[in-house]
Amino acid sequence: MALLVVGLLTIGYGAALVLEHPWPDTLHIAIWAAAGVVLHDFVFAPLCVALGLAGRRIIPRRWWTPIGVAALCSVILVLLAVPVFDRPGARDDNPTVLDRNYPLGLSLSLSAVWATALLYMIGQRLLPIRQDDVADQQSADNVDSQPQPVRPDGQQGGGGGQPDRER
Repeated sequence: MALLVVGLLTIGYGAALVLEHPWPDTLHIAIWAAAGVVLHDFVFAPLCVALGLAGRRIIPRRWWTPIGVAALCSVILVLLAVPVFDRPGARDDNPTVLDRNYPLGLSLSLSAVWATALLYMIGQRLLPIRQDDVADQQSADNVDSQPQPVRPDGQQGGGGGQPDRER
């Protein structure tokens, strides 16, 4: 309940700050917000779903997690780099504004993300076989190491009496 109250108070505070601006600025803020929602819901989300479904058919199951994490990190890095990528506001008379090589930084960051995903996949391949992989390689008839089933009279099967019959 407290979280709901804090959320509503934050929304109210944000709305009050927006309404302090002149009407044309408030309209531009509303247009940008609506455009963001429309862009997300009708372009970005369907694109992610389509890429995810296509990836599940093309990419081996073992690679889904590292590739999915690397793709998510890549999208976030690109979105964070968009505002400064073409150096808006950079001026010759003030070299301290946007004083870094942002395209190089983005390239290095993306390279680090995908190299980490590759190292994870290599490490996953080199580690000892996991229990799930062993179970996947066995058939449903492989019951050698399982205990004998219990008969209705409470005794384990396989000894004395009538032989166990499959039902």
